[in-house]
Amino acid sequence: MNEDVPGRDLAALVAPRWGQLIETGNRYEPCRLLDPDGENVEAVAVYFQELLAAGKAPSTVRSYGTDLLRWWRFLRAVGISWDRATRVEARDFSRWIQLTVKPRKCQTPGKRAVRVTDALNPVTGKPPTGHGYAPTTVAHSETVLRRFYDVHRDAGTGPLLNPFPLELSRRSGRAHAHHNPMDGWKPERVGRYRPSLPKRIPRSIPDEWFNKLFAVLPSNRDRALVAFRISTGARASELIGIRHCDVDPGQQLISVVRKGSQAVQQVPASADAYVWLRLYQQEVHGKVPRGQRQPVWWTLRSPYRPLTYHGAHRMFERVNASLGADWTLHDLRHSAAARMVRDPQLTLSDVQWVLGHAHLSTTEAYLTPRKEEVVAGVLAHHARQADKRSEPMPPPPAPGYNPASLDVLFGRTS
Repeated sequence: MNEDVPGRDLAALVAPRWGQLIETGNRYEPCRLLDPDGENVEAVAVYFQELLAAGKAPSTVRSYGTDLLRWWRFLRAVGISWDRATRVEARDFSRWIQLTVKPRKCQTPGKRAVRVTDALNPVTGKPPTGHGYAPTTVAHSETVLRRFYDVHRDAGTGPLLNPFPLELSRRSGRAHAHHNPMDGWKPERVGRYRPSLPKRIPRSIPDEWFNKLFAVLPSNRDRALVAFRISTGARASELIGIRHCDVDPGQQLISVVRKGSQAVQQVPASADAYVWLRLYQQEVHGKVPRGQRQPVWWTLRSPYRPLTYHGAHRMFERVNASLGADWTLHDLRHSAAARMVRDPQLTLSDVQWVLGHAHLSTTEAYLTPRKEEVVAGVLAHHARQADKRSEPMPPPPAPGYNPASLDVLFGRTS
């Protein structure tokens, strides 16, 4: 499509439900993007192999595949093949994804539809998710598509010009050429169509609400899961994947595989977590397979299957619904980090090591106080100021002093 072609009516554009992304269970090809005929999209398959060769996890490949499927559906709507896409298509896609309504999954019969409101959650204070794609999703799509076309441009199988270019004003010159060593590092080469992301403050669960949440957990398995998460700060996917050989009750350690580096790391857990784990193991004794290589977490009903991330996520959603809250599993990680940061006996580097952060600057985000703490502190400040104004004026030190002069001396003038 040429630059002089009139602009598309993006308001009327509807992306078709073209193709699907499937998980194969094959570690050498964990995901496939299939067209409506069930054929593998070769261009995407090549990109997936590049990701796996770079050491990306299967979950990362699946995340990238979701962005590529969205791009393929947009191209089908505008009638352009992937290797004929230009910067006009990239520009229009970037505009469309920021304004379009996100398609919802088909509602299961018998289940209540989820209402999307514009009000803050009364319990957590979180803003609503809205009807469109989140800014982080838009930014992630831009990065994935730019790298996808870089791979095919280098291989000679795609357009000579990447439809998703870097920002022109930042492409020339050496990156960080005039960087002040006292300032933090920031990316100087970003995509032209990459939106600016707001700075996100990690949201933790207040202690009083965590106690209420823990009290309504329906099983010892769920209590053990939450207790391990709030004491170790491990990610949900890291904790779900532990096996019996990864649990060391004697030293109160569990071994988790870190999401990014795939390194095995032992992290300490609270004694309460092991108490709930032992109660759960006693309940499922003789019902689930035992062995050092067997998973720790299983479903609660027969036929018993290893617990998945989606199963744990649904469990937490049901607990949230009973309280009228919208916390997520990842908020437990934020809560664990906030608790450790507030402990004066722990250094920030200790917290960084437990959380598995590559950079200390990532851990520093948890030094930001919660909104509730700031509001309570400012309201207490206003109350102290009101008490000062209501205090009676002190009597003059001796007869004959000018009251106006005393007001100037003690700063009581308005």
